[in-house]
Amino acid sequence: MKVERTKPVSVNPKLATEYAVAVAKEFQRKDIAATRYMGGGSFGRAVLIRYADGTECVVKLLCAAGMLEKETFDLKLLKEHCTLKIPEVFYVRESGGNLPVDAYCMEKLEGKPAMTDIKLLLSGKKLRQSFADAVISGLGAIHAATNKKFGDTLSPVYDSWRMCYGEFAEQVYDIAVKLGKEGAFPKRITQVMAAAWKAYDEIFRVEPEEAVLIHGDLNVLNIMTDDSHRPVGFIDPLNSMYADREYDLFQFRNLTGKRFKLTETYLKKYGASGDCEDKLAFYGLWNEVYCFIRSGVLIPIIMNPLVRNMKRRLNR
Repeated sequence: MKVERTKPVSVNPKLATEYAVAVAKEFQRKDIAATRYMGGGSFGRAVLIRYADGTECVVKLLCAAGMLEKETFDLKLLKEHCTLKIPEVFYVRESGGNLPVDAYCMEKLEGKPAMTDIKLLLSGKKLRQSFADAVISGLGAIHAATNKKFGDTLSPVYDSWRMCYGEFAEQVYDIAVKLGKEGAFPKRITQVMAAAWKAYDEIFRVEPEEAVLIHGDLNVLNIMTDDSHRPVGFIDPLNSMYADREYDLFQFRNLTGKRFKLTETYLKKYGASGDCEDKLAFYGLWNEVYCFIRSGVLIPIIMNPLVRNMKRRLNR
């Protein structure tokens, strides 16, 4: 994973829709009846395309260079293994001509993100547990895919997770400290990171038994549910790799994820390493700092609980 600030191409909803229409017409030379801007994050924009014959697809625009090969490869790889749906990639379009960003067309998954499924959020324990069980079964199928080496799905080369993750974690820490000294990042966060980094060897003293395929960004925004509030698929993998299986769990507690006890359900079914909770605290904080370094955007509602949790684990 590249730990550096990425300057995305500026693409507003109107431009995103125009670009998506152009890509969709290349993919299927059919009339387009309707479009809907679906939103986006720091580096991506998604637009729903409905053709005149009623068929649909989603066009994903990648506003930062170097994401296309990795993202489409990971979607295809995850689709091979997951028992829930992963969007199928239909068409890949590199930037060029009148298109300033890379893009691809993919299958539209029916349903809504679990984050916005209010009835599921407010439902009783039985339905929430049923949801969690189905999510964990889908994730377990992904984790059943293993590799002899740890690292990026495109080129796993590390013999140990501690070495693989350690290089990334050190880069994140060094940049965060530098930004803190420059006044560009809160020192209250770098102080907690310094204490956690000092404890790195102890937190990660036990190596994972195997390198497993991970989604990389599995949270309640990326889990789709149907009208019966059952999970139907996973979307938007980020930095998928062959890793410690527990590296796929820290996102479960972000946003409204705690309500569904996804992490607890996974650990009950598949077991936990002795330092699991310490690792999850470390993973969560480092990932959010990494996202800040990449995008320059700090989201207090996500960052602050992660900092507090890391402090709790260190003071335990």
